[in-house]
Amino acid sequence: MNKSIFKYAIGTLGLAVALTANAREVDESIDAAADGKVEIINISGSVEVYGWSQGSVEVTGELGERVEELILERNGDKVLVKVKVPRNNSTNISSDLTVRVPDGSSLDVSTVSADILVQEVEGDQMLHTVSGDVETYAYGSDVSAQSVSGDVDVNGTGDDAETSANTVSGDLTLIGVAGAVSAEAVSGDILVRDGSFERAGLNTVNGEISFQGGLRDGGKLTAESVNGDVDIQFSGDVSAKFDIETFNGDITNCFGPKAERTSKYAPGWELSFTEGDGDGRVTISTLNGDIDICN
Repeated sequence: MNKSIFKYAIGTLGLAVALTANAREVDESIDAAADGKVEIINISGSVEVYGWSQGSVEVTGELGERVEELILERNGDKVLVKVKVPRNNSTNISSDLTVRVPDGSSLDVSTVSADILVQEVEGDQMLHTVSGDVETYAYGSDVSAQSVSGDVDVNGTGDDAETSANTVSGDLTLIGVAGAVSAEAVSGDILVRDGSFERAGLNTVNGEISFQGGLRDGGKLTAESVNGDVDIQFSGDVSAKFDIETFNGDITNCFGPKAERTSKYAPGWELSFTEGDGDGRVTISTLNGDIDICN
């Protein structure tokens, strides 16, 4: 072997060993209530949470070099998992955690620069990150998922719950959630699919909105975008009053009535009509974009 290549290989190996040594492995557990609350705080890295049938919370993974300690403690029905970092030093604190919790637990996960993944947890979920993606699976319990810079994905089972998803810069994808949903983005697309709703509020500033689901009797759907198309595809019959408006775009309506100009001096279109008994309410608007509505 060429000596320079050999030296490079040895140096690379040494660096890898050093990095491995600096990242401290963790493997701890504590007893937990079957339907208690688990709070997880990790500033940087990643958090993966999995529900299981055991009566304990287990934490495995790697802690950053400058992390002071992993706090794992129980107070009544609440378990705290916290990566403690130096107050004035944010370097080398990235920690990757895998947390297993009783599947009936409720969750409160907070991060700054970390992705969050949750699976097989049946309780309510509050998931918050500043810079990172959030992906979770909901089982008929309330979910609040927020990111400032990242995508948010919520996958449901069709059971009723309160689902809230927010991001400043990222896309929102909610599939299989039902009951009530709120989705808000500043710069990102919103997709809601495969659900039946009493209430749905979808708002984005720069992005497209796509709704593919059912609206229940007496239900309310609001979809608003400033710059982006809005596509509404209802599954099943709809009974509602419709108010639809776009300033710079077209309106396509499969229910029959045609849109009219808001003014002979302006480019906007508007459409109001009633479908069925009209006991629900559908409000759709965009400033710059097309609107399609069908079933």
